[in-house]
Formats: sequence, C-alpha cells, structure tokens
Amino acid sequence: MNTNSVNFNLKGNIKAINSWLVYDWANSVYQLSITSAILPAYYSAVAKGNANGMVNFFGWSVLNTSLYAWAISASFLIVALLSPLLSALADVTGRRLLFMKIFTWIGALSCMALYFFTPERLELGVIAFTLAGIGYSGSLVFYNAWLPEIAPKGEEDRISARGFALGYAGGIILMLINLAMLLKPEIFGIEGKGMPARISFVTVGIWWLSFAQIPFYVLPSRLKTTDTANASTGLLLKGYAELRKVWQNFRSNPTMLRYLIGYFFTMMAVLTVMYMAANFGKKELGLKDEVLIPTILIIQVVGIVGALLFARLAKRLGTIHVLLFCIVVWIGICIGAWFVQTALHFMILASVVGLVMGAVQALARSGWSKLLPPDEDHTSYFSFYDVAEKLAVVLGTFFFGLLEWLTGSMRASVVLLAVVFVSAFIAFRGIRKERI
Repeated sequence: MNTNSVNFNLKGNIKAINSWLVYDWANSVYQLSITSAILPAYYSAVAKGNANGMVNFFGWSVLNTSLYAWAISASFLIVALLSPLLSALADVTGRRLLFMKIFTWIGALSCMALYFFTPERLELGVIAFTLAGIGYSGSLVFYNAWLPEIAPKGEEDRISARGFALGYAGGIILMLINLAMLLKPEIFGIEGKGMPARISFVTVGIWWLSFAQIPFYVLPSRLKTTDTANASTGLLLKGYAELRKVWQNFRSNPTMLRYLIGYFFTMMAVLTVMYMAANFGKKELGLKDEVLIPTILIIQVVGIVGALLFARLAKRLGTIHVLLFCIVVWIGICIGAWFVQTALHFMILASVVGLVMGAVQALARSGWSKLLPPDEDHTSYFSFYDVAEKLAVVLGTFFFGLLEWLTGSMRASVVLLAVVFVSAFIAFRGIRKERI
C-alpha cells in the first residue's frame, strides 16, 4: 500500500515510527564525524594560521578557533531566521516532508563539498561547513515535528530516546569505518596527507542522503492541514498568520513559555559543549587525535545507554524531574572541566557527558511534544522550539569564542556554561509539577 498520501494514519503506526527513527540513523553521522570528531581535527591541521593562531578569512584576520565557533553560530542563526516562516508554510500546505528533503540535500551535498577543503581553500571549507550546518539543523525543524504525529500518548519519551540511540549507533558505525581509513589509509589505497579525512566527509554526505530515502519514501508527502482555503495563494500571508496563532497560544500558556526558556538555556550549554569539546581537549590539554577520536566514540556508546536509561526513568518519575537531574549532572561536568588536566581526566569527564548528552536532548524533545495541542498542526510549534535551540547555539558558540579571544583560555568559557546550566535549572524548576 502506498503510504505517501494525506490519509495515511500515522499515530502509533509501526512502519511510520521505524522510518522516522531511520532519519536519526541517517543524519547523526553529521553530528559525530563533521561537528565532533573528524572535521575539528582536520580544521585544526588545515587552519593553523600564524604563531598566534590567526588566519586570513576574506582579508579579515581572526583567531582560528573563534572562526570555527562563529561559523557554527552563522549556520544556526540563518536557520533561526528562516525556520519560523518555512515551518508555517509547511503547516498551511501540508508539505512538511518537502522542506525536510530540501534541507537534507543542502546538508548532505555540503558535507561532500568539504572534500575540496584544503589550506588554500579555507573560505570554501568554512562556507561548506556553514551550509552543512544549515542543512542539518534546518532538516531537524521538520523532522522533530513528526514526533507528536507518530507517537502514541505516553510513548513520546521512549520513541524519542530510541531515535537518539539509533543515531548514536549509526554514527559509531560510519565513524569506525572512517577511523580505519584515517589510521590505515594504505589498506584503502589512499595516498596524500589529509585525503582520508576529505574522503570521510564524502562518506558522511552519502550515508546521510542514502538512508534518508527511507523516511522520505514512507512518510506522507502531504499532511492534512487545518487550512481549508486554497493553499496555492497567499502562502506568505498564511504563513505569518500561522505564526501569529502559535505565538498567541504561547502567550496564553506560561508553561510552554517557561519550558522554551529552560530549553534555550539547556541547549545553549549542551550544544556548545558538543561543538567545542574537541577543540578544548586539543588546545587546553594538548591531546592528540589518537586520544580525542576514541574519546568521542566513548561518548556515543555511553550516549546510547544514557538515552534509553533516562527514558525509562522519565516514564516512572516524569520527564521534567529527570531533566532537572540531568542538568545538575551537567553543572558538575562544567565544574570538573575547569580542573581537568590530563587525558584520563578528560576521558572520564567525557563518559559522564555521554551519559547525559543524549538523555537531555531526547527528553527535551519528547517533553515539548507532550505540551502541544493535539488537534493542531505541529511544525510551527516545533519551529519555535528549534529557533530557541538555534539561537541558543548562536549565543553559546559566539560567547565561547569571544571569551577565549578576550582571555586567551577556553576555561573561562566553561564557567559561563555552568552559569547557563543554573539558569536552565531555575526555569525548569518552576514547572516541575507539570505532568510531562
């Protein structure tokens, strides 16, 4: 039966749920190989700059690690500006899957374009990395919005956690293949310093695009919409009207606003750690790639356990209570990062990071889905959720890079992240009695 239709019943449909989970498997290779492991190491080797780490970017002299952080900021800022209107258009037209496809193609092809990133093409590499980030984060706006459509009531935490766990598993598999290519390029017939990393970027794009075809085929290309007017006219006006309606619902629901504030501070700190951890280990502790990459793999393995474990706890104790506990652990991680001095300390801390990283992301997503009105389109609601995340990363990575530039040390930025986590705790603490 062709499931690619408006009338396809999604709620609790096993085929729809499994195909949706596959997208986590598909796109998480970007998060591991591009943002966490291979690209940061490759970038450090390619963009060394002068003795002070300053590089030339379109005639502008900038600290290499700050440029890296600000490229991330730029990608998330662009998505934050675009996604509210695009998600509203997705709701009024019912074409959520189309927008998800567009951003996936942008992200995957940009990963492949990183093949051409060399010391002579710094600008091209930074632009490709920025576009890959736009594709990745943009596709998640529409991907996350499927969760309340497919998850039966009470199963949101479990399904969300399964997605993150499957994503970690997929990332590990491709990472191990690429790691073998990086360590033993002669086995693969690869010559030239840096070539294994460049080929790895291509494999990420191919993996992402290939497995994404499964949800693209199974999930419906059009959804029923609450807009009964002709969706082919006045789309921009309808998009803005949809945004206004969602915003009015927020204003009348302080719990949703407080949740968004807590989520904003949480993601500001969590994702900044995710994007900058490898640079911290390399620059502050002098760790080699032989230590950093296996450590990042440890984070992924522990992340699978953490996501599934905390989802079970959330079912018993409530999502918000488990989120609060995870945030307390994150505050402890930031304090520990200030004192870390050796590779062993770094690896121990990374293991704890893995335990709560996937958990806090999975539970934040499922918690938000539980707050949404069941009889309305959900893309616009998840757009505000994702905009909060994108703006959080913009500010987190920007100030992380700025503090390092001003103080000459990443450890000062760690203090900032601890303060941000405390702010997240205060926001979530105010809704701990809500039944989510």
